Formats: sequence, C-alpha cells, structure tokens
Amino acid sequence: MMRHILVCFICGFYFVSTLTAQVPKTTSPSDIYHSIQKLNFLGTALYIAAHPDDENTRLISYLSNSLHARTGYLSLTRGDGGQNLIGPELRELLGVLRTQELLAARRVDGGEQMFSRANDFGYSKTPKETLKIWDKELILSDVVSAIRKFKPDIIINRFDHRTPGTTHGHHTASAMLSVEAFDLANDPNAYSDQLGRTDLWQPRRLFFNTSWWFYGSQEKFKKADKSKLLNVDIGTYYPMLGMSNNEIAAIASSQHLCQGFGRLRTRGSEQEYLELLKGDLPQEKSDPFEGINTTWSRIEGGDEIGKILNKVEAEFNFKDPSVHLSDLVRAYALLQKVTDTHWKRIKSEELKSIIEAVAGLHLEAFTNQPFSNASETIEFNIEALNRSNKEIVLESVLINGQPKITEPKTLKNNVSIKNKISIEIPSTTKYTSPYWLMETGTLGTYTVKDPNLIGKSETPRAFKVTFDLMYDGIKIPITKNVVYKYAKPDKGEIYQPFEIVPEATSHLKDKVIIFADDSPKLIPITIKAHKNKVSGSIRLNVGDKWKIDSNIQQFNIEKKGDEQTFYFNLTPPGSEDESKISSILTINGKKITKDLVTIAYDHVPTQTILMPAETKVVRLNIRKSGQNIGYIMGAGDEVPTSLEQIGYTVHSIDPSEISLNSLQKYDAVVLGIRAYNVVNELSFKQKYILEYVKEGGTVIVQYNTAGRWADQFDNIAPYELKVSRDRVTDENSEVKIIAKDNDLVNYPNKITNKDFEGWVQERGLYFPDKWSKEFTPILEMKDEGEPATKGSLLIAPYGKGNYIYTGLSFFRELPAGVPGAYKLFSNMLSVGKNKLENKEKVKG
Repeated sequence: MMRHILVCFICGFYFVSTLTAQVPKTTSPSDIYHSIQKLNFLGTALYIAAHPDDENTRLISYLSNSLHARTGYLSLTRGDGGQNLIGPELRELLGVLRTQELLAARRVDGGEQMFSRANDFGYSKTPKETLKIWDKELILSDVVSAIRKFKPDIIINRFDHRTPGTTHGHHTASAMLSVEAFDLANDPNAYSDQLGRTDLWQPRRLFFNTSWWFYGSQEKFKKADKSKLLNVDIGTYYPMLGMSNNEIAAIASSQHLCQGFGRLRTRGSEQEYLELLKGDLPQEKSDPFEGINTTWSRIEGGDEIGKILNKVEAEFNFKDPSVHLSDLVRAYALLQKVTDTHWKRIKSEELKSIIEAVAGLHLEAFTNQPFSNASETIEFNIEALNRSNKEIVLESVLINGQPKITEPKTLKNNVSIKNKISIEIPSTTKYTSPYWLMETGTLGTYTVKDPNLIGKSETPRAFKVTFDLMYDGIKIPITKNVVYKYAKPDKGEIYQPFEIVPEATSHLKDKVIIFADDSPKLIPITIKAHKNKVSGSIRLNVGDKWKIDSNIQQFNIEKKGDEQTFYFNLTPPGSEDESKISSILTINGKKITKDLVTIAYDHVPTQTILMPAETKVVRLNIRKSGQNIGYIMGAGDEVPTSLEQIGYTVHSIDPSEISLNSLQKYDAVVLGIRAYNVVNELSFKQKYILEYVKEGGTVIVQYNTAGRWADQFDNIAPYELKVSRDRVTDENSEVKIIAKDNDLVNYPNKITNKDFEGWVQERGLYFPDKWSKEFTPILEMKDEGEPATKGSLLIAPYGKGNYIYTGLSFFRELPAGVPGAYKLFSNMLSVGKNKLENKEKVKG
C-alpha cells in the first residue's frame, strides 16, 4: 500500500512549534509581524473536545490569528478507536499517527495541543458508559490539571453537556468534564496533589460552540433565544498572511488524512456562535475576551515591556526587521525580572523565537544517524549562523545543560560557525517512545507513572542543545532538540526525530497466529541490530499448554541495521486454546522485550514506537471450503492476512482490472471496509461484481459509511438495502441466532453463542435498517436500553450465487484473533459450497 502522502504545509506562519524535528521554517517579515501581534496579546483560550478531528479549526485559527490569543486544543483521547484510510495502523499505532496529525493541524492554525489519559475505546452511545470506562475521576483530574497549567481566560466546549445520548458518548462526556472542571480548577481541595506542580486557576468564561445543527434545523435556530449567544465572523482575510481564516482552517483540518478529512478551502464570511455557560456575558457580543485585560499591564512590571513591544509593532520595519533587535532584546531582559512565572515562561519563548527571526539566526544541532543506544558514543553537528549585520556573540553551547563549547565566538554576518561534538550517551538514558504506551493501561485509560508527562503531546526528546547568545550584554539562551538530518535524491533534505533505542529489538511478523489443527508451525522471529557487533541469546516464552523445541538460540550480528531471523517450532495443544508468546533478547545480562515499529508518512514526522514483542496464538478447530479468495481493499484493514492464517490463498484485486472473467477464478470475493466509500472505480465496476454473483459467485461486502458513496450507485446491493447508522458498541452484548437453519451458522462450522465471546471494542457498525424480502437476517443484537437490530449480517441469493452484507467488525476481530469471528467468516466464504459438495457426492 502506498504509505507516503504528499501534503503542502502552510507552516511558515509560526516559529514556535511543538514538532520535534522538521525542516527549518523560513519566516518572512509578514510572518514576524504576525508573531509580534500575538506577542502583544496576553489572553488565552482553551478548546475542549474528545477526539482528533473534533476541534473546530475555524474557531481555533480565528482565536489565534485574528484575536492573537494563545489558543490550545485539549483532545481527551488520541483517536485510537477509529479507522485508518491511509495505512494499516490501528489502535495504539493509530493513536500515535493521529497525535501527529493533530500537531500538524496546530502548526497550521497556530494552536497548541494537549491530551488527557483517556483512551478512545471505540464508539460509546452514552456519557455514562464513557465515564465509567474512562474512570471519571482520573480523566476529570487531567482536565483540571490542563486548565491549571494552561490558565485559559475562556474555555470553549465543542459539544453540549446537556444532551446525553444525542451524539457519541465521548463527545458529551468531554463537555460534562469541562463544565465540572471549570470550578474545580480553583478549588484547593480538588486534586490538591497537583498543586506542587501547578497553581489554582479560575477561568473567566465557559462557552459552548453551538450552531444551528445542535438546534435541529436552521429554522429552529432562527427562532431560538440568542440572549446568551456571541457570534463572530471567522471568515476574516489576513493580508499579512495572504489567506483568509477559513482557508487556513481548511488546510489545518486537512492534516487529518488518516480520517479522510482532506477538504476544499472555503473563503468569505462565516458565522460561529458561542453560548455562554458560566461566567459574565461580554457586552460586545463579537468578542469573547471583552472586559478581560489582555495587555501587558495584566502582569506586574509589564507596562514597560508593553511600551517597547507595542512600539515595535506600530513602527515595524518590513524591509529590515533586524532594526528592532535591540528593543526586542531589551524587552526580553525586562521580562526576566517579572514575578509572574506563567507569562514569563510563555512570552520569553515567543520573544526568543522572534529574536531568532529578525536576526536571521540559524541554530541547529543534528546527527547523521536516526537513533543511538545508551552508552554509545555519538557525534553531534552544531551550526550557528547570523544573517544580520548585528553583533551577536555565541558565548557557549550546552548539551542537556552541560557546557560543551565554552570559547565565545562572534557570529559575523552570514558566516557559519560549525562544530562537531562527541558525547557518550549516559547508560541511564531512557528509550524514546510514546510515553503513554510505555506501561500497560486499561480499556479506558493510559497508565502514565510520571505526573510531569501527563497532558503532553509527545515524549520529551533525550537531547537538547542550548545556544547561549549575547547581544548588548544580555544573554539569550535558545534551545533546540537534536535531530537527524539527511537527504534523499527524490525528496531533498529531510528531518526526523533523533531517537534512543535498545541495542537490538525482535519482531514477530504476525500479531496473531492461528493453528487450524494440532500441527506444529515454525515461528519466525527477526532480530534487528541497532548498533554494531551485537550478540546474545533469544528465547521464546510460551504458555503452559504449548510446546516448543530448542527454546534458546544464540545470535551474533556484526553491523547496525542488519537482521537475522530465527525459527522456533511451536506445537499447539490438542484442543482449542488462546495464549500469548513473546520473544526475549538477552544482551550482556540485560533483557529486551521490545519490537521497534516505524510509522512513516510525508505529512508527519517519522515515528519510532517500542511495542511489546509478542503475538497471540490461537488453536482453532476450524473448517473451510474453497481456497482462492479475491480481496478488494477499501479503507485499509488486515483481513487478508488473517484469512491467510487459516489457509486461504488471498489475491489482491486491482479495481481498475475488474471484469466478469477476472472475478470468476475466485471461490469468493470480499470487499474491504468502506470500499464503496473510498474506491471510486467501483462505481464503474459494480455491474461486474453483481454479474459474478449472478453466475454463481459469493460476494461479501463489509461495512460502509451510510450514504457516502458515489452518486452512480442507486444501490450497492442487487436488491434494496439501506445502510443506517445503527451499531452495537457493547462487545459483550447478547447475540441471538435467528436463522438457525441457514448455512452461515452451520456450514462448515457450527456457530453457537460461545463464538461471540471475547470480541473486542464493538459488535459492529453501520448496520442496514431496511432491506428487501430477498435478504435473510442471521443475527439479532442490541445495546442495553435499545431495541434489537437484525441488520448485522444479511444474505440474499442472486441468480446462482449469494450476496452477503455485514457490519460486524471483522476488521477488528480477526486481527485480534477472536476464534468465533474466524469461524463465522469462514462460513461466509464457504456459502454455497455445501450444495456443490453434495452434488459431487451424488455424481460420485
């Protein structure tokens, strides 16, 4: 699958970025002026919702770029429970990808990004269920902590806390927690353990970002009481940036590529509405900050700083911004004397970024390798360049606070100073991997032992280089993360995070291994070296009922990056069983149990994740009929690999090559999840798919999002079939088999209620709610307190063949190794084969 999606970033607007490694941004005088405008606004807004993509980028961009407020987005989850339209990453890895897409969006709209420890466990119909699974007190404490740390003057909720059951339970829960946290953040008795790390804070106002949609219709919204509503026009045009606010917002939102959020830019006047929930109502109903002091005078000692910086803004020299360097440095020096540590920290970083920009400073620390190990010696490249005619002195260079270059050097105009520094990485240096995945969490929450990490977007990098600069007798320390820099002939200069990884890691190819009988299988484990000359042993840890030959093997790998594969002969038990196997490397007495996973797309920095080197093994008594399966990939899933696990030969079908003749060689054809939503070619090939069924084939269509397919489709099925938003989110809900005589639950595997035990995340989604009489519903299920639905699995004969539509979440259950899901899917692939086998017996 194509893993690299080219995206045009609009990130030159901002110097202060949460990204740890990227191509250095270029800043025009307009960009600098825009940042000075933001520097002179001392107001803060916090937007709160549940998931990546929930945020209103139009409003975040407006607050950041029009009002110039410091603006943050608190997403309670990282989106682990969703789907992925651009690659195979799901669950934890999807959460890592979506985290980076959120950061990419914030680099565009100018916001900052925060999280709680809530895990996106999948769709929830009620906030009651959500808060129970999340552990309400734990996540509420995170929201309170975020407010205390960020200190917003105004908070804006994306969702309505008063309407449980009308939207995703996560959505409503996010608003409910925000409303409660608004007052608790200033209560010394609430989560007092946080007060050693932060202070009490009382926001001034709490809003709900409403719209006509929340009222049910535009007509109802027109008639609604708007006495507590603010409305702002977020379609403003920014001449300095050459874009309108809604254009920026569309580009920001389009960073959510794995969710299919690429969209057209919009321009022109657009209204956003804010309903006051708590606090005082602004007299000026187009300004949520009205009546709040957002000038430098809000902090003690700030008046003098404000005079300097407001003068810089008023008299800004677009031809030569460096003329303002002295004033900016003088303001920086005064800022270091103020007692308000919160604004001192924030505005110091903003000022330093602007000083860098006006002086044309290029400060960089990079390595020639993407990762290293504890106790290894590595070389850092240090570069400092002053592209102004101002006299700036590089006093010293420090790595993680330790001086490495101490001889002062004058940075002459456009003359680069380069140094190489060799350091030994301390043996105590921790691996760099997403901090929220380092410990085993629960269904609803991540486990984070270090309270200082809670809420952060990323794991802080292991190495930082500080450039101590001197100008007009004032020291200005500017800190950079060490990055990995290299070039590709087809891409040019590329920056990646520099990582600390184990000396070696092991990888088990399949995350689930299915044993369809009691025959042993060779289990390949690949060891990859992350340093030269690595040797040790590898052991496979197995469950009690499973047997293994030659449990420990020795390895010796000479070169970094090289790999060796070892095989272990694993014999399953005679009866059905589920267990886990894990690989353990021992190097110089140190045990390493990690697998190194890389996520690489062009629109986000490359991510290195250390996951447990383990695999689920399942012993099944499973039967199947047929062998060759054609698979039309949709939004991306691992179902083909899962089917190969139980002995099917799966062929990937290129949609452009679909014809009746090309399909007839398959025993069954399966369409991947959301295939009709994302594969436009199917609108022209549907006739061949239905002809294949008519001529005796079996087609299995997995879930599609209701109504989101090409207009050419009158219907995706041979008969009337209406896909709805019905879903069953409780993976443990009771399932009734209502078509007990149908082959789908009898051949070649007998399906019972036991086969619906152990399902993960959900039963299924987007079930049809209307279908023609030709369809037979097979199962009945429901969530608590709701009417039963029968649309999860439908089958209809068409001509000589069978058409099956299922919203059951096989794309989650098969990769998770759920035995019953494998048996049921095998039955779907085998439908119709029973009659053929009986005919053959009669002929015989």
